[in-house]
Amino acid sequence: MKIVYNSEVNQARNKMGGYSKPIVALESTIITHGMPYPKNIQVAREVEEIVRKNGVIPATIAILDGSIHIGLEDAELKKLAQTKDVVKVSRADIAFTVANGKTGATTVAATMIVAKSVGIQVFATGGIGGVHRGSELNFDISADLRELALTDVTVVAAGPKAILDIPKTMEVLETNGVPVLVYGQNFMPAFWSSTSNVPAPLRVNSVDEIVASMLARKALGLDGGQLVANPVPLDDQISANVIEPLIEEALIEAKKLMINAKAVTPFLLNRIFELTEGKSLTTNIALVKNNARLASEISKTFFIRN
Repeated sequence: MKIVYNSEVNQARNKMGGYSKPIVALESTIITHGMPYPKNIQVAREVEEIVRKNGVIPATIAILDGSIHIGLEDAELKKLAQTKDVVKVSRADIAFTVANGKTGATTVAATMIVAKSVGIQVFATGGIGGVHRGSELNFDISADLRELALTDVTVVAAGPKAILDIPKTMEVLETNGVPVLVYGQNFMPAFWSSTSNVPAPLRVNSVDEIVASMLARKALGLDGGQLVANPVPLDDQISANVIEPLIEEALIEAKKLMINAKAVTPFLLNRIFELTEGKSLTTNIALVKNNARLASEISKTFFIRN
């Protein structure tokens, strides 16, 4: 297995297998499956720059021609942003993609696996996968949830994606012992919406509290990561009463078209983009940037205190 570090990350590596600077991992499915070109590369560059401005190194993770990349050079980022038929890589696909020399974009689960393997502790994404609506009939549950229970990485997200069954997603996380730390409020965020009617399992009001939890889990030898649920800024949100009817409409269309498995989320996100006349993408970009800022602060504080 070949692991390739871009020049920025490589310069921060030390002989002990660690890093001389804090690092935040970033996923790549948002580039290949979340936005059209050239918006995808523009946003990817902007998110990386937000991390840098906070004194942290961004490491966008992807698989290119079978090699696992920890950070992408700009030319690699541009090539990935324009590549068609990129494999959407989760835990089940990662070994196959590497072994067969394919190009793949990493989901939350796969990004966590790779980040952990190279010693990166903090990861920023948009929203996590979870329990899909109607899961009692089709058992469609994202591998992201199990990964959070297995892999010691702190994931910063705007909660589960709103297209999911958020109460059931929270039940699965609780069953698997995954701490969900909601930043600055008493209810879970719901991706495009800053809040939901689902109570926060645990509330934190500062980066110091989040890092203290990371350090305590390490001292206790607990397996698995933790989810930091970071609400989208109020000025950027789409309120639940506006977005929910559109989600229901998109779900009905997906069922009629018999769209399932990995194709469901990309279809729903694209349909909601159309139904909101692009507002959902604007909000998505805002929440990803907001998560990158918070993840950078967490990584920086953890680096100092660890």
